[in-house]
Amino acid sequence: MKPLAAEGTSTNKKPPTRRSRAVAAKRSNIMAAALEFFSLYGIHGTSLDQVAERADVSKTNLLYYFPSKEELYVAVLRDLLDIWLEPLKALSPEQQPMAAIKEYIYLKLCVSRDHPQASRLFCLEMLQGAPLLKQVLSTHLKQLVEEKSAIIHGWVKAGQIAPIEPLHLLFILWATTQHYADFGVQIEAISGQTLGDDVFFEQAVANLQHIITQGIRPQSES
Repeated sequence: MKPLAAEGTSTNKKPPTRRSRAVAAKRSNIMAAALEFFSLYGIHGTSLDQVAERADVSKTNLLYYFPSKEELYVAVLRDLLDIWLEPLKALSPEQQPMAAIKEYIYLKLCVSRDHPQASRLFCLEMLQGAPLLKQVLSTHLKQLVEEKSAIIHGWVKAGQIAPIEPLHLLFILWATTQHYADFGVQIEAISGQTLGDDVFFEQAVANLQHIITQGIRPQSES
C-alpha cells in the first residue's frame, strides 16, 4: 500500500473541469456503495458485483476506477481514516485544555453520528489485525498521536491538567466516543435512542465532557 500523500501547498491549482468533477462524483458513489457493504460484511464477504449494482455502474466501469477489490477497500479505508483523524488534527497547544478536550469529544461524537459505517469498518479492520492499514497506523497515525501527546504532556507539565499519560487519555476518548457508532445497535436496543436523536446526542456530549474533564482536572480544582 502506498503511503499517505503529503498535503499540497500550492495555491495555483486550476479549477476542476466538468470531466474531473464527473470522475470525482463517480469515484465517490462507488466508494459510498463499497463502504455500505464493507462495513457490514468486510472485504471477503463483499463482491464487486454488489458494489457496482448499488453504485449504478457496470463492473467494468468500477474496475476502471479501482482495478481490484483490495484497491477499492484500501481507498475506502484511507478515506475514512482522514475523517476519523480530523478532530485529532484540530487539537492545538494554543487551546485551553478543558475547552480543547470538550471540543474533541463533541467532534468525535459528530463523526460517530454522521459516519457510523466508517467507524464500524475501521473497528472491523482493527479486529482483523489491520492487515491493510498497519503501515499507515505505524507511520502516519503514530506520528500524529505523538504530536498530540506532546501537546497533552505540555498541559500536564504546566499544571493545567492532572498528571496523566497522554496515550491513555486518547485511548479513553476513542473508546467512549466511537462506542456510540460501533455498538450503535446495542445502544439503541437498551435506550431506544441513537445519536441521530438530538436530545440523546446532547446528553452523550454533556455527560462524556463532564466525566472526562472532571477526571483530568488538576487536584487543586477538584
